[in-house]
Amino acid sequence: MGSLKQIKLAGFKSIKSMELELSSMNVLIGVNGAGKSNLVSFFKMLNEMMGERLQQHIATAGRAQSILHFGPKVTPQLEASLEFEVDNGADTYQMRLFHAAGDTLVFAEEQLSFVGTEWDGPPKTLNLGSGHQETRIKSEAEKDEPTAKVLRHLLNSCRVFHFHDTSSTARARQYCYVGDNRWLMPDAGNLAAILYELKNKQKSAAYRRIVTTVRRIAPFFDDFDLEPSGTNSKDIILNWKQKDSNQIFGPHQLSDGTLRAISLVTLLLQPVEHLPNVIIVDEPELGLHPAAKTIIAGLFKKASHHCQVIVATQSAALLDAFDPEDIIVVERDTRESSFKRLDDTTLTEWLDEYSVGQLWEKNVLGGGPF
Repeated sequence: MGSLKQIKLAGFKSIKSMELELSSMNVLIGVNGAGKSNLVSFFKMLNEMMGERLQQHIATAGRAQSILHFGPKVTPQLEASLEFEVDNGADTYQMRLFHAAGDTLVFAEEQLSFVGTEWDGPPKTLNLGSGHQETRIKSEAEKDEPTAKVLRHLLNSCRVFHFHDTSSTARARQYCYVGDNRWLMPDAGNLAAILYELKNKQKSAAYRRIVTTVRRIAPFFDDFDLEPSGTNSKDIILNWKQKDSNQIFGPHQLSDGTLRAISLVTLLLQPVEHLPNVIIVDEPELGLHPAAKTIIAGLFKKASHHCQVIVATQSAALLDAFDPEDIIVVERDTRESSFKRLDDTTLTEWLDEYSVGQLWEKNVLGGGPF
């Protein structure tokens, strides 16, 4: 329905001020603490805000003190603007959150706007007021306000996925409700339900592609064995089969890396119509061997033909799979993060002898490990 053309962000964690143009593929590269994950965490906060859980998120994230750039004494407010390019123009969401009593944040300003492709005048603007603790986009959209309806969809379609938790209590290793199959949860908590839907209800080629790709990453893997169980057959768990064996294995018998790989493959190879507008993933390389990283990078590139992708990484092996123009170098001085997209024209001679990952390791690109 639309793509995220530009994001402006000020006063958020290590990001004092940033203006970033986004393309279909965006790979954030930088050392630990540079600020990559802080940009990802802004989108996570946006996800919670759209679910009307902003105050809960602020409380669990360490309160406003941990969110505002160097705390409220230095930075009393956070500002953000997200511009989406749509078929007939551009929709923009702007917000300003101000530090309030209880070390929380409230809306000092919330505004929606739309400008048509052929318009000569100012954009159509809708001010949602100030002083509220949760976004008012949903309430305006439910009144059939057109700009609010469009932006509610666009903002809800910027989804962060985080598959780091692969512990024994991780939701991906537990039973889930078999009917929870509309879209993949951020932590893959409904992974079994999604795969069951693809295999048995849609009979889609997507399921076959997922199984084939998982086999490339984990050669011992044969197929999933997905059958509802429990009262009224409403529960399902991620059972699977190994090659040359009739034994059924459970999710607790998958290694951490294999479970992460299955989650990533399912996310990126689901039917195109199920993909979010913007997929945001932090450190997808965790637990993957080098060959698997190359496969996953290829899936990100393929998905970027159908939606936007934002990936934060510090893996040279993953970086090698992308073009220089896909890469955004994240650096941090003592106080703030900076974001700069690579210009491949300045790297022509270097790329004759070195890969992009090698150039990052040599600190030629900036944001390097040394």
